[in-house]
Amino acid sequence: MSLITPDFGLLVWMTLIFAIVFFILAKFGFPAITSMVDKRSARIEDALKKADEAQKRLSSLAQEHDALIEKTKLEQSRMLKEASQAGERIIASAKQQAQEEAAKIMEHAKMEIQAERESAMRDICSQVSMLSLDVAEKVIRKSLEKDEEQVSLVERLIKETESVQMHS
Repeated sequence: MSLITPDFGLLVWMTLIFAIVFFILAKFGFPAITSMVDKRSARIEDALKKADEAQKRLSSLAQEHDALIEKTKLEQSRMLKEASQAGERIIASAKQQAQEEAAKIMEHAKMEIQAERESAMRDICSQVSMLSLDVAEKVIRKSLEKDEEQVSLVERLIKETESVQMHS
């Protein structure tokens, strides 16, 4: 009896044992193996579906993120523009107020200069009238008999007037 060429009896027993083992496996083993393979296949398919859903959700979130960033950039741009416009308005308002204040100060200064000029003119007129009165009084007090005395008196009074004006 050789292993390469078995006897007929051995061949029958081997076939019978193989059939029994195959029957037991077919009855109990294959359904369990098939069930496990089906469960694993279902889990893999479920995992693939979830991965696909996650990929879609991730893509959706990326789009929402991009849209939000774009919206934020637009909002930032709008806010910067508003801030710039507000700054320009404030600067323009400040310039206008400064110009108005400068105009008021200039007007006040002009009024003060005019008041000082008028005061100075009144003082000068007052001094001229006082000097004129002094000259007239001196001329009237002294009765002049000679022309030479009159000329010398007038010259002396002019010199006095000039010296008074220089000291003032």
